[in-house]
Amino acid sequence: MIRYSIALLIFFLCWSCSQPPDPIEDTAIEIIRDSFGVPHIYAPTDAQVAYGLAWAQCEDDFITLQEQMLAIRGRYGEVKGKEGIEVDFGIKFMGLREVVDAKFDEDVSEDFKKVLKGFVDGVNTYARHYPHRLLLKDLFPLHEKDLIMGYLMALVQMTGAANDLTRIMDGSIELALNQDLPTGSNAIAISKRLNPDGETLLAINSHQPLEGWYSWFEAHLVSDEGLNILGGTFPGGVSIFHGVNEHLGWAHTVNHADFSDVYKLTMHPDNPMQYKYDGQWLTLQEKKYTSWLKVWSFIKIPISQTIYQSVYGPTFETESGFYSWRYVANQDIKAAEQWYRMNKAQDLKSFLRALNIQGIPCMNVIYADKDDNILFLSNGRIPRRNPNYNWQGILPGDTSATFWSNEESFTIDYLPQILNPECGYVYNTNNTPFSSSGLECNPNEPYINSFLGYQGTGIENNRSTRLYELIASADSIDYQTFKKIKYDIQYPNKLTDPRMINLELMMDLDPEKYSEFSEEINVLSAWDRRMSLDSKEAPLFILMIRFLQVKLESEHRWKRGNHITASDVLHALRESKQYLNQHFPDQDLQLRDFQFHSRDGIELPIEGGPDVMAAIYSRSVEDGRYRAVAGESYIIMVRFVDGKPFLETVNAYGSNANPNDQASTNQMQLFVDKELKPMTLDLLAIKSSSGSSVTHPYITQ
Repeated sequence: MIRYSIALLIFFLCWSCSQPPDPIEDTAIEIIRDSFGVPHIYAPTDAQVAYGLAWAQCEDDFITLQEQMLAIRGRYGEVKGKEGIEVDFGIKFMGLREVVDAKFDEDVSEDFKKVLKGFVDGVNTYARHYPHRLLLKDLFPLHEKDLIMGYLMALVQMTGAANDLTRIMDGSIELALNQDLPTGSNAIAISKRLNPDGETLLAINSHQPLEGWYSWFEAHLVSDEGLNILGGTFPGGVSIFHGVNEHLGWAHTVNHADFSDVYKLTMHPDNPMQYKYDGQWLTLQEKKYTSWLKVWSFIKIPISQTIYQSVYGPTFETESGFYSWRYVANQDIKAAEQWYRMNKAQDLKSFLRALNIQGIPCMNVIYADKDDNILFLSNGRIPRRNPNYNWQGILPGDTSATFWSNEESFTIDYLPQILNPECGYVYNTNNTPFSSSGLECNPNEPYINSFLGYQGTGIENNRSTRLYELIASADSIDYQTFKKIKYDIQYPNKLTDPRMINLELMMDLDPEKYSEFSEEINVLSAWDRRMSLDSKEAPLFILMIRFLQVKLESEHRWKRGNHITASDVLHALRESKQYLNQHFPDQDLQLRDFQFHSRDGIELPIEGGPDVMAAIYSRSVEDGRYRAVAGESYIIMVRFVDGKPFLETVNAYGSNANPNDQASTNQMQLFVDKELKPMTLDLLAIKSSSGSSVTHPYITQ
């Protein structure tokens, strides 16, 4: 009887320990959902706001947040199998965990550590209360360091450094280096001097994947410690990445400076683990990593891979030798804190102080404020490199002359920038930073750009070319004109692309010389270059761009400065014609029949296309149509009027990613119709608005 009672007691103790505690709401933290489901989070302190933001992200996109944390922990393969374990090893090879462990205690301020702790407490508490939503039961609890790793992982992608790692691993490093360009973003700031209504204007319009790890999450954060900002962040982000507070706003666009270097080592003829450096033979440090691979249901097997470490950084053995990789994104861990300081800036001076942290190693900044200051900065943490080497190619890994230190980077004073130009506007569309305003206001390209690595003068894209056409031809720019420019869907008079400089060749082929394609050539030459829903030329153009890219990538020509040939264009024409005949025979095809935006059974035709201002990048689905996957995503349009911001926003789908939830699709029609929803930084107005609701997260126990 005694043994039975003890066993029963042990059972109930174990059972109670495995259950989440009874929920107690933290009424100090308010998650106010507006009629679209967007979270407006209020709490007395910034740390409590971070807790509420974490809770809202878990409610709205817990799967994505978990996937990121699984990858950071090197456990993605336990859920996603082969696809996941490749990500696991890639992140381990980056050495991010070692960097964060070494720098966290000293490089992160005490007040920001409280913000990080607030966020991880929110995630961990949510996971404890909702165990049925966990992808991996023992993933939690998370640590503040996991969040910093998440930022570094994203920055490796944003700087383009991950492309070098990919090429080293697949053996193509000798063929093309540092050349991949992301699809990009648009940002424009207009001084009130150009606006007949006297308003300062800002367009925040990044082009991101519409779903997944780096799709936008809209949130409004308010505290009694000076935080009041609306904008976009990613799952796992503890503050706003770009947005607007009561005083100012900013947008980011991807820039293309040189943020990553690859070195070929000279190995010892007799000792395969030694490499030459400054006349001495040094020994590579061996680093063995193990992750688990899900092969079926609950069955997992361990997989191990070995890389090495040289003085430069992670080092890999390939068929063509040993290569080391050194990149700026893993040299510093202050990016998360810098974004937090930017959130709290109250004027240009405090915003510049935040930029001078230089924790964010990349990305352009386009800024506007209530005092009519406008700024363009091609931001970056770029090391001072030895000018005697070609930093755009593979570097010799046998001399300290090619080694650079993060502590000896260029300050932002050296970087391309314009503050309050006489021309009255600044912009960027991922084009060269030396074309970011009117012709007489652009920054000059410095001689040091040979090792800064920015796109040089004249490297434009269709968006920058068209944007300049529109602004230069406007006598003035009021808000309605500003929105028309932002939503423009027409290509410029001369097509170009950094990887296809002479893209206009697509439109110039002789139909008599290439009679096989005379019909298609004549169609393109007569086209008004608009990607409207009723366009019959747009599907052909989308397909040709896609097939051109595939061909150039297969030939290792998809890189900056490349020119296409008539043979390339004819190949794209042939493939596109075959595709249309296969999937849409005898059909009078318009863009509305070809390109669509969809989720949860909702399908909407969508206009726009690759590299127009209202950019849409789409990919083929089973029936041959093209589904939107990237481009126009989260958009904020801002007017500063009499010292106050007036805001309109839209997101591609809705406020969450939960299947079959109304708030996951309730902005789709606005999005495809190029309409916006009004937003405000006034919490009382949000609370009193129709359709709003207030909830509270649970307390950590």
